[in-house]
Amino acid sequence: MGTAPIITRVEFSRYRIPTYDLATDVGFAMGQFYQPGAHGSRSRVGIKIHTDQGVTGEYMSGAPAAYEQMLMWVNFVIGKSALERERFYNQAKSILRKNDRMGVGPIDITLWDLAGKYHNAPIYQLLGGHRKQLPCYASTYHADREPDGLSSPEAYADFAQMCLEMGYPAFKIHSWGEVDIKREIDTVRAVGERVGGKMALMTDPCCVYDTFADTLAVGRACDEYNYFWYEDPMRDGGVSLWAHKQLKKMIKTPLLQGEHLHMVEAHTDMAIAEATDFWRADVEYDGGITGVMKIAHAAEGFGQDLELHISNPPHRHCMAAIRNSNFNEMGLVHPKIVEPGPRLYKCDYADQIDSIDEDGNVSVPEGPGLGVEYDWKGLEQYRLDTVIIE
Repeated sequence: MGTAPIITRVEFSRYRIPTYDLATDVGFAMGQFYQPGAHGSRSRVGIKIHTDQGVTGEYMSGAPAAYEQMLMWVNFVIGKSALERERFYNQAKSILRKNDRMGVGPIDITLWDLAGKYHNAPIYQLLGGHRKQLPCYASTYHADREPDGLSSPEAYADFAQMCLEMGYPAFKIHSWGEVDIKREIDTVRAVGERVGGKMALMTDPCCVYDTFADTLAVGRACDEYNYFWYEDPMRDGGVSLWAHKQLKKMIKTPLLQGEHLHMVEAHTDMAIAEATDFWRADVEYDGGITGVMKIAHAAEGFGQDLELHISNPPHRHCMAAIRNSNFNEMGLVHPKIVEPGPRLYKCDYADQIDSIDEDGNVSVPEGPGLGVEYDWKGLEQYRLDTVIIE
């Protein structure tokens, strides 16, 4: 292949991209919910890594809070081979040891895109992946207050039925930020009554239950309908290994934990503590594609499954190369929302409710690198600033 490409400069561009018909539940879980006529925004960071051979890696990060952390270590990559991802991963972990290390992932993903373009291969092939079709679960927005939205247990059951008819093999509830435990249990039961036994069911309260008693009550409702997993229920933020070990002993429904435990070491400690059944990882939170694959292989060693957080191009590539993973999280979805804002992509890639095929699957991008083309020109109107490191 010749000499490795040398990194000459890195560009970071910050964007504020509008959203439509979405509001944020600021007082509780910070979850988004349907509100007709609402106008909001999502912050993004576009990253471009340039090399002396003209090969450029590109990625649009959804973790804007990691921006300052990325600036703390990106100088280290200038003048070095763009293919030395393992070296950069470990150096960034060390530099960011007093932070949450969220600044590792977005740059690592961009380097993987660059590597795929350099080798003229999609990332999943570089990872040794072979899965071309990925089964999805419909992952809902949070509850709302609209008569035609997700405003009642029955509305969730109706939406689950709709998703089943579309071909989804699984459905996950994100319910209310303002907790009423009876309503939470009623929602679990309503969905279970309607589609239980026809599709896999999950619920993710997003760490809003104040007491162990409430957490246990919802877990036992999940037991009644054989839910596939129960995710991040407690107000601790999903980090108390002891608390989740105790919960795990007292319910039948498997727990899924790990979204808020960053990097492979914390995930491994979680498994050793017997605090979960399924593992959760995210390329943005856990050290990029490099970090997620480490976590996937660690989970495999424990005989447990790794479920990737929300669908995006790097997660599709990772899942294609992970044996022990069940579903791609399609979301967030809602019966009244298809595209909540301007498209990020110039190509036909999408992660929306109607992106699945008739069997409930999505495909893995086949182009070099991430296999997607970002609409940089169309997004220019939302760009706030650009910083160049060289």
